[in-house]
Amino acid sequence: MSETSEQQTTIKITIPAAHPMVAVLGHGDGILRTIEKQLPSLDIHVRGNEITVSGPEADVELVRSLFDEILIVLRTGAALSEDSVRRSITLLQAAGRGEESLRPAEVLTQNILSNRGRTIRPKTVNQKRYVDAIDKNTVVFGLGPAGTGKTYLAMAKAVQALQSKEISRIILTRPAVEAGERLGFLPGTLYEKIDPYLRPLYDALHDMIDPDSIPKLMAAGTIEVAPLAYMRGRTLNDAFIILDEAQNTSAEQMKMFLTRLGFGSKVVVTGDTTQVDLPSGVQSGLRVVQDILEGIDDIAFCRLTSTDVVRHRLVGEIVDAYGRYDAQQQAEQPRRRPGGPRRVG
Repeated sequence: MSETSEQQTTIKITIPAAHPMVAVLGHGDGILRTIEKQLPSLDIHVRGNEITVSGPEADVELVRSLFDEILIVLRTGAALSEDSVRRSITLLQAAGRGEESLRPAEVLTQNILSNRGRTIRPKTVNQKRYVDAIDKNTVVFGLGPAGTGKTYLAMAKAVQALQSKEISRIILTRPAVEAGERLGFLPGTLYEKIDPYLRPLYDALHDMIDPDSIPKLMAAGTIEVAPLAYMRGRTLNDAFIILDEAQNTSAEQMKMFLTRLGFGSKVVVTGDTTQVDLPSGVQSGLRVVQDILEGIDDIAFCRLTSTDVVRHRLVGEIVDAYGRYDAQQQAEQPRRRPGGPRRVG
């Protein structure tokens, strides 16, 4: 039933008895409050299993679509959070503007991996496209700022491929380059020196595999975590290979790594070209490779942005703020004279 007056409308949404209202509205009505905050033009009232929504017609229809998507997600057994509802509203608003988008339920119901009661799935459209690209291509580059799930989702796909016996081993690697101390100045044996660089990969593994089984899998060679230098001279067959922090490879290292690809293998390269820690004058292999390989069949480049950040909401805003600052700094730099030195990297 609806009443319309000067583009204002009122609708009633009835939630089926199969879905408890606490699942639909969130604990302490957290999901409801998120909707009200994202769409402040609306007046929303709940009575029993009926939700009455009043306000501008476009926003009211968006909320109707939102609850349709919420019910689809709940029917699949997937959990809802305030963050996923916030992202769903953004997707529906994009679709309303005629932008290319996916339905929220398409994104939120794609399960990659489940472990210890926790399910890993994409949370944004670009993350879903990234995961789909990994399924469809042999070599995938995941480019984007911190917190967009580039490495985490690639790790989840690697573990999924191992569990389904699509590959026989997982190889995780990073270049041992950082902005501060060099390896030679760190205490301990070579492995103890290397460990800080590889720790983020171990941390992700512990989220996805029973921690007690990881040492056994590593001892058997089923999972290998090693610096990029250890890849030289090898051919990697039947493996899921992830190169993390690839912005810190040189052009030569990137070529070396990509040519390790063997039969039955898949490669995912992740990095953020705005966070290069290479010495001055050394060109990032991740920047160069985009010009070299873009457009080649079976190689995909997936670009994630601050809107795909799935950490704290402020992380996305911080990324945007630094982007604006960098753009301003570049705009204020004096133009170089023709024939003058070019900035490399």
